[in-house]
Amino acid sequence: MAVIVESEQPTLYTKLGGHEGILDFLKPFYEDIRQHEILGPIFNAKIHDWDRHLDKITEFWALQTGGPTKYNGGFAAAHLRIGAKEEHFQHWLALWEYNCKRQLPDDLSKQMIALAHEFANRLKRVIRTYSR
Repeated sequence: MAVIVESEQPTLYTKLGGHEGILDFLKPFYEDIRQHEILGPIFNAKIHDWDRHLDKITEFWALQTGGPTKYNGGFAAAHLRIGAKEEHFQHWLALWEYNCKRQLPDDLSKQMIALAHEFANRLKRVIRTYSR
């Protein structure tokens, strides 16, 4: 009798290089955010410790990509606190897509872009709900 062994596929987290790979991806992305004419003033006014912010965002993306994490939530509330509006997401997503395509292999880029769009849609719904 043959035994079928299923091989585990590596997670997106592993394919990205774990925490280190995620952080390496996020650093140039947030440099672009900080310099962006619309997003820069919003983020720069609210985030004063960028190293801490990058650590937290790395933990967020570790969770979302199937890796171990210390992230304890607050995703929607954090974006409400910085004053994110629906119209800001097109700019954020454009920079995200640019960085994904520039930094990641095509298959990982597509997966990260899809995740970002999913989160943007969730946040837009939250913003619509709380800005009434």
